[in-house]
Amino acid sequence: MRRTRTVLLCIAGLMGAALPAGTAAGQEPAAAPPGACVNSPGPAQGDALKVLTIAQQAQKEFGLNAVVLRVSSAEGEVLTTALGESMTSVPAEPSMQFRTGSVAIVYMGAVLLQLVEEGKASLDDPVSRWLPDVPHGSEITLRMLGSSTSGLHDYVTDPAFLAELEAKPFRKWTAAEVIRIATDKPLLYKPGTNWSYSHANFALLGEALEKISGLPLDRLLKERVYGPLELSATSNQYTPQIPEPVLHAFTSERGTYEESTFWNPSWTTAPGAVLVQNICDLDRSARGIGTGELLSAKSFKTQLDPGTIGLGHPTDSCPDTVCLLTNTAAHHFGLGVIVVDDWILTNPSFSGYAAIQAYLPAEKLAISVTVTQGPKSPEGNSAQTIAERISAALAPGHVLKMR
Repeated sequence: MRRTRTVLLCIAGLMGAALPAGTAAGQEPAAAPPGACVNSPGPAQGDALKVLTIAQQAQKEFGLNAVVLRVSSAEGEVLTTALGESMTSVPAEPSMQFRTGSVAIVYMGAVLLQLVEEGKASLDDPVSRWLPDVPHGSEITLRMLGSSTSGLHDYVTDPAFLAELEAKPFRKWTAAEVIRIATDKPLLYKPGTNWSYSHANFALLGEALEKISGLPLDRLLKERVYGPLELSATSNQYTPQIPEPVLHAFTSERGTYEESTFWNPSWTTAPGAVLVQNICDLDRSARGIGTGELLSAKSFKTQLDPGTIGLGHPTDSCPDTVCLLTNTAAHHFGLGVIVVDDWILTNPSFSGYAAIQAYLPAEKLAISVTVTQGPKSPEGNSAQTIAERISAALAPGHVLKMR
């Protein structure tokens, strides 16, 4: 049966420890360079054993090729491990890089708020101030792009786009092409009056950030996010390349189980923000974003609640297949981030990759997971499910429960 294509947002027997690749049982693992992203040394105990057991059980339950995760607390690392294989006979490793999709929109939201703090723009600037040729640009503001309240259609739901993407997964898409698919359609609602996720918002936001800053988006993100957070294994890619070592992905989206690692990701978000990372950078990202490290207290509050609460309800112009998630104080979309109860997160899922970065301020707990699918893996983001189970084990008073 052919699977429905997943988009960026909407997810072995038990043993005492996960040994680093190439380490035989009974041998001490080789010393790792300082700062290296490697399996936690020694047998897992306490909370680390709980996390490892959850990951091992989930890998078997969901038939996953690989589960790579890192969990950290106020005291430091709880567990870093990689289970399963990247490819046949190639063990998965924490240092392997993978695509992280919607993590980029979290970064773009943070950079927008930084530029606003510096007086270079206002959240209530019409898009037309920076991108004068965008349809409806005088009605849509920068805040509406970042909070996904613009009323723009999501091009990844367009049947013609999906058919072309399925037929030609290696095709390179330009920002102009995907934005045009969205802007050629009437707005779903008056901008600012409702909420519906649209990739077009963030393709446009990337272009606007370049105009506001005068810098290419990849350089802007490197200077304002990767550098300050010391994300040494995070980079934008203008081609389908992923730097070595690579966590390979596979999917049945086109009806046949096949490798999807190097399908062209150019459609996923703004050029310059098509990210690859490893699990240690994802953990650092979860903590940096979740603590508001990049922003003032005022801007961080705006990032978590830019005015989306109460929006997202179906209307005549925005059916329940599009406006299907009413934003509440307990579960809402912020400026590029998702807020679920006390958790701050994002959960990319596309082309055989699925991941989550989540941070719980109350416990200073970060959970980062990425998974790759096996031939019989279920649809949905299994990384998200693993994170939910870890939260229940480590923070029972703050269980992460996605809708």
